[in-house]
Amino acid sequence: MGNLLYIIAVVLIILWLIGFLGFPNQVGGIIHILLVIAVIAIILRLIRSA
Repeated sequence: MGNLLYIIAVVLIILWLIGFLGFPNQVGGIIHILLVIAVIAIILRLIRSA
């Protein structure tokens, strides 16, 4: 389960980068929500693995 969470977080960050650099004015809100979800997933992964 932990590896899946980490993979989802990485994919969300990559999608955020693509959206942020490719479509800066069109989908800003959704992209930042994805970034927040990805950061939370990474933090949970770090906490659970410690």
